[in-house]
Amino acid sequence: MWKKLKQNTERINLAIITKHITVSGSTESLAEIRKFIRTVSTESGFNKNVTEEIVLAVDEACTNIIKHAYKNSTDNSIEIDTYFDGNQLTFILTDYGEKFNPDYIATPDLEEKLKEKKSGGLGIHLMRRLMDEVVYDVSNPEYNKLTLVKKL
Repeated sequence: MWKKLKQNTERINLAIITKHITVSGSTESLAEIRKFIRTVSTESGFNKNVTEEIVLAVDEACTNIIKHAYKNSTDNSIEIDTYFDGNQLTFILTDYGEKFNPDYIATPDLEEKLKEKKSGGLGIHLMRRLMDEVVYDVSNPEYNKLTLVKKL
């Protein structure tokens, strides 16, 4: 069930629909995360193909949190907040792990990746390609936030 929040702006009154989930920061939680994201995206009006792109982007983000921010430790959680305003669906992922600056990650050479036949290393690239906005915020010393936005 969607939770509705009212937000007053100078010109209009927007109804923002929100959902939240908190899961263990472990790979065992990825199936639950994918199911949650798939449900939220479908309920927001995205077609099956776009929904699966969103699921992939969020799954990659959560996998990066688990592997890199938490170093595969299951002692922490991942919080996912979703906001849908009728025009765009926003996901805010919060973790309590190590800081990361994606600006230092270059766009991968996909042909070279294929030649190397190595898996992994494409998560950030996929997020940037599949979502309309990807914003990392590591300014708070206690947590990290990753915002992913997909426009309807």
